[in-house]
Amino acid sequence: MLPDGLHDVPNDRIAAVVTSLEMFERPAVRPDPDGPWRLQRLERPDPKDYRALYKKIGERWVWFSRIVMSDDDLAAIVQHPKVEVYGLETGNVLEGLLELDFRVDGEAELAFFGVGPSLIGGGAARWLMNRALELAWQRPIARFWVHTCTLDHPNAIGFYQRSGFVPFRRQIEIEPDPRLRGISMASRDHVPVLA
Repeated sequence: MLPDGLHDVPNDRIAAVVTSLEMFERPAVRPDPDGPWRLQRLERPDPKDYRALYKKIGERWVWFSRIVMSDDDLAAIVQHPKVEVYGLETGNVLEGLLELDFRVDGEAELAFFGVGPSLIGGGAARWLMNRALELAWQRPIARFWVHTCTLDHPNAIGFYQRSGFVPFRRQIEIEPDPRLRGISMASRDHVPVLA
């Protein structure tokens, strides 16, 4: 446990409070907003194509874990038969990412979830979450969970709670700042680079 008070984070690191949330039964699905969206299953996505979508959705929120992985390590996850990757398509362009991980028996992890900047606040995330809930709970699972952090959209925790998830753990994550390697540079407007 960290003692109470402020703790310095080295300039070459980035820190976030991570909140994990879970649900143990399928919640009532909220009404779908109207929109021109379609869910597209990305079968065995190529690491290059996956990273392009991942970056499009997550660069502003300092998503970097899949950027720094080797192609082989990334392919081992996103091409695993118990991992499902979907894109939210609008106007023949992928503008959202939904990744469900069923590799632990009896549960599903909402590994990555988000919509592109042009869709934020327009109902696309609600529509995509409804698809996530349908897909996860059609499996024989007893638990569906997700984690988010203070680097994510400021409404993320509230959105997950409105979707039926309940917080169960908080952690501090400290990692080398990926922006010092030129990754997730779009986040600088809300998370300054110190080094």
